[in-house]
Amino acid sequence: MKGDTLSDSASLSELCCSMPLARSLSVTSLSGLDEWDEEFDLEDAVLFEIAWEVANKVGGIYTVIQTKARMTAEEWGENYFLVGPYVESNVRTQVELIEPTNPVLKRTIDKMNASGCKVYFGRWLIEGSPYVVLIDVGFTAWSLDRWKTELWDLCAIGVPWFDREANDAVLFGFLTAWLLGEYAAQSEDPPHIVAQFHEWLAGLGLVLCRQRQLSVATIFTTHATLLGRYLCAGNVDFYNKLAEFNVDKEAGDRQIYHRYCLERAAAHCAHVFTTVSQITAIEAEFLLKRKPDIVTPNGLNVKKFSAMHEFQNLHAQSKNRIQEFVRGHFYGNLDFNLDKCLFLFIAGRYEFSNKGADIFLEALARLNYLLRVNHSDVTVIAFFIMPARTNNFNVETLKGQAVRKQLWDTAQTVKERFGKKLYESLLIGQLPDVSKMLDKEDFTIMKRAIFATQRQCQPPVCTHNMLEDSSDPILNCVRRIGLFNSSADRVKIIFHPEFLSSTSPLLPMDYEEFVRGCHLGVFPSYYEPWGYTPAECTVMGIPSISTNLSGFGCFMEEHIADPSAYGIYILDRRYKAVDESCNQLTSFLFQFCKQSRRQRIIQRNRTERLSDLLDWRYLGRYYIAARHMALAKAFPDTYVYDPQEPSSASGFRYPRPASVPPSPALSRHSSPHHSEGEDNEEDERYDEELEAEKDRVNIRQPYTIPVKGKAVIGGNGSGEDEASEKN
Repeated sequence: MKGDTLSDSASLSELCCSMPLARSLSVTSLSGLDEWDEEFDLEDAVLFEIAWEVANKVGGIYTVIQTKARMTAEEWGENYFLVGPYVESNVRTQVELIEPTNPVLKRTIDKMNASGCKVYFGRWLIEGSPYVVLIDVGFTAWSLDRWKTELWDLCAIGVPWFDREANDAVLFGFLTAWLLGEYAAQSEDPPHIVAQFHEWLAGLGLVLCRQRQLSVATIFTTHATLLGRYLCAGNVDFYNKLAEFNVDKEAGDRQIYHRYCLERAAAHCAHVFTTVSQITAIEAEFLLKRKPDIVTPNGLNVKKFSAMHEFQNLHAQSKNRIQEFVRGHFYGNLDFNLDKCLFLFIAGRYEFSNKGADIFLEALARLNYLLRVNHSDVTVIAFFIMPARTNNFNVETLKGQAVRKQLWDTAQTVKERFGKKLYESLLIGQLPDVSKMLDKEDFTIMKRAIFATQRQCQPPVCTHNMLEDSSDPILNCVRRIGLFNSSADRVKIIFHPEFLSSTSPLLPMDYEEFVRGCHLGVFPSYYEPWGYTPAECTVMGIPSISTNLSGFGCFMEEHIADPSAYGIYILDRRYKAVDESCNQLTSFLFQFCKQSRRQRIIQRNRTERLSDLLDWRYLGRYYIAARHMALAKAFPDTYVYDPQEPSSASGFRYPRPASVPPSPALSRHSSPHHSEGEDNEEDERYDEELEAEKDRVNIRQPYTIPVKGKAVIGGNGSGEDEASEKN
């Protein structure tokens, strides 16, 4: 099993010491990078950002490009173009097709269309409204065999006919290289072109640009290595054996050697090679055989609320909606207090081991034991939001929501009858006779409603009918640990094998609203190059559990002195065996269950304040640095890039909060408080405004987009680094 030898072996520890953990350009501190001064000139430079997921949602790269577009468009203005595939269903809903505004690009597209291609131009209807160039790869499929032959002659990479995704990569690569070459040819003056390629599907275009010696500064960004994802899915001790893998053999055994070759060629041909996290940088150095030049972490567009506690109100509203679903799902077995009920969730692709669903289920079984033996009155409901193959909704689940609605209607009917009698009694100036307010008919209606809630079976674990119920990993694990939502269990499980939607008849909430209503996100991933799910939790003020094998977990460990005090729990899956990691996760969950309501509110306030760390206004500067580095390498006569080594004291780290800690284990009280009276005690020294102000001075002001000027990069004379050192 993964990680079984982690505690006994020092191999990973030695590995990490020799790898790029001590780096010159990455996320050691957000102020570690020198800023470009105001003389840098981008007037004659143009940026093409190329990815298969431009206006085409497939996975997480779509989120990266979509959220980053506004900041990049502000920096590059009319000289920023996203390049992706033309998918008609997506274009109809996301793109406004227009005529190209750039005369050089218009000539380029016209020339390509006249030569047998179909290239479209428009605005992507997202924040920033960036320009997009969309290429219809299917329209040029007649060239596939010719281009495959050329690829073999140039690079000795053969692509099998049956791999449709790789065929699309070949078509897309040759077409993007054609686009960039034609743009350079149509320009009157030699342009300074920067082209950033995301992932292996777009990587062939980069390789062809370098092979054809086009005047293009190239960047290749890998968000996760192909081989790494396949190896981790195969249940191997990945991080301990990184240095031992025969990468060619492993790729060949999994029939992805041609894909691996495209990815590795792009990484080696690029002027600048980047990846999204330090843990993926280690992986890339061993699997792709090149150390990334810079780490470019993923961010989000953070929207701050004007009112201090507005996000807390949103949490309460969304929690009420989840509680309504729970009332229906557990009808007839609703023998627990919903006010003392905690909602936990895990969400993402259905990769049982990679996403940590296996260790989460085991920890829930152990948590259930701890809550029972400690006679806790807390109930935990764990949601698994992972799409799988299903036929339809479970009849018992739908019936639960119908029964809940029927009970609500019955209560409203009795309430109206009661209210009418009360109103008539008050009209004649008499106090009502309580014994006559409800008659026999009212009691009959209520008794029938109560009888309707009787249930002969336990509440279902899965909300849908699974197509492969007997072989489903989550359901098989639930059968093994015996968590069947019985009355005696303090931990309940709800497996929702479908993405959430506000139009669902079962749980009508979109994902963002659902996350806001939960108390804790649990993402104990074994393989997670970045981890948008815990990042989204943080931005919404919801505490989360991630691991030191995820990019997000490593990033937070670097920048927060005590992550758990801010609601960011980092599970150790790097140096501990699986059983030890499971015990640590159980401990995190049990300590969270012991928190009082007030402590959870304090923790959510702290978590929400960390959202600045994940804002593209900060993290976008690493993409800026990568582009500047590429320009300096491709056009050394025009651009100069001379970054200074950041000192160990530069940057910032969020300190441990000065006020009362949220964790009961560190609290002055010998045991967690549960009563509302204790929750409102004033002797706990907590000043939200004061603490927020202390945190603000430990983070730099938002990064401003460089002003266009002349081309030299120097030191940072703004004085901000000095301020950050003092803080």
